[in-house]
Amino acid sequence: MAKQNTVFKDAYNRTLKLIEETDSLPSEPELGGALGVSRTTVRAVLTRLGETGLIVWDKRAKTVLRRPSKSDYFPSEETDSLSEIIERSFMRRILAGGAQPGMQINELELAREIGTGTTSVREFLIRFSRFGLIEKRPNSHWVLKGFTREFALELTEVREMFELRSAARFGHLAEDHPAWAELKEVEAQHRELLADIDKRYSEFSELDERFHLLVQKASSNRFIIDFYDIISIVFHYHYQWNKTNARARNARALEEHTDYIDALFSRDAKKIEEACRRHLKSARETLLQSIQDAE
Repeated sequence: MAKQNTVFKDAYNRTLKLIEETDSLPSEPELGGALGVSRTTVRAVLTRLGETGLIVWDKRAKTVLRRPSKSDYFPSEETDSLSEIIERSFMRRILAGGAQPGMQINELELAREIGTGTTSVREFLIRFSRFGLIEKRPNSHWVLKGFTREFALELTEVREMFELRSAARFGHLAEDHPAWAELKEVEAQHRELLADIDKRYSEFSELDERFHLLVQKASSNRFIIDFYDIISIVFHYHYQWNKTNARARNARALEEHTDYIDALFSRDAKKIEEACRRHLKSARETLLQSIQDAE
């Protein structure tokens, strides 16, 4: 997957979310700043929007002609970075295998499954291994390991520091920042899932990851965002391995998320901190209980 093509498609999809809520788009520099892309990419996005009849672009004026439909968006698999694709495939593989300590992970098999080279897969596994959850063995094999209560407590401490800071920053984002449109979409997905929780509770996993990563990105701190990728995998998926009371646990987390989202939309710093702390406390308890049950 070419990086430039992925960047363009991701920027295009995010611009579609913007025009769902507005009748005109900002200037090229403003749009580039909001999307975090170059002016060249912005112009490519605007050109395609014009070609598909979504906007009319006349010099500085960019007037929205219609709201985007689902078919206007690029599929998510075309906008994800290679690292995101590897991460998702890695987690699906270990979850499908029961995620038991001692489970083997083969670089070549994982690369073949994804359709990429082993070098990219190896780089991801090495990065992931820094946190002690997997260990390298001879002949391109890795072994899944468990982790201790002490490790989990250290991890949750870092996670809470990061997320509290990011949540506070989220409340100060400009009104036209794309994150608000994405948060609205995430909120709708939460409501839909809660309405059919008995049948769809297992879908919470990916929605949870999307929501928390959206919050973390508000930090605009590359180190927080990069480190949170690993925290998300270790923290989130470890307690997902324990399926005991999964329906009730996920329903509770969804309700906490909706309270958290309402607080973010309120922009009230106190409400945001209280909702964030309440949810993180619950998540910490869930993680520790999962470890205790596994022992």
